[in-house]
Amino acid sequence: MPRSGAVIAIEGIDGAGKTTQAKRVVRRLKSLGYRAAYTSEPTNTRIGRLIKKELSGRITNPHKQALLFAADRIDHVFRVIRPLMEKGFIVVCDRYLYSSFAYQGVLTRDVGWVREINRMAPPPSLAILIDVPVAVALKRKRRFRGFEDAQLLEAVRAAYLTLLEEGLMVSVDGNRDVAEVERDLLSIISSRLGIRV
Repeated sequence: MPRSGAVIAIEGIDGAGKTTQAKRVVRRLKSLGYRAAYTSEPTNTRIGRLIKKELSGRITNPHKQALLFAADRIDHVFRVIRPLMEKGFIVVCDRYLYSSFAYQGVLTRDVGWVREINRMAPPPSLAILIDVPVAVALKRKRRFRGFEDAQLLEAVRAAYLTLLEEGLMVSVDGNRDVAEVERDLLSIISSRLGIRV
């Protein structure tokens, strides 16, 4: 592992199990003596709270939303991610850069613009897509918000699969037991970043 730390992004559609798995990975890394930290996007800063408020209603302006996500991410990088990396932490992000490429790319229908407004955010050391069918993801969700629409999630999943084809991410099958998914995540982290797990 690089002395400056690493950023592992756990990505996927709503209901894929990102939060559960990101937290499990951090617990496992800590149990092995690594300096590891969990973080998520949108954050709990003023910008992040504004995004969450936006997401609780109908999506009316996807371009404004994309800009808010980009602003929140830049603040996240400089306020949280970079300082932790400089201390040698493995930072596990529950959503990061590629969430915007997928979600806001679909919603604005201009992924090139979304990539441009996010170019200040460094790519993660490793991005892992937890892939599940949309029907499974929706079944796991107990309440519906702006993004939890089957047609939209199908388009977002397709966008994630395109990122996978571009080599920006690796994937695991999320439609399995939680422990099995965690085992695969740890195996990928070990092989890609040289972290003994």
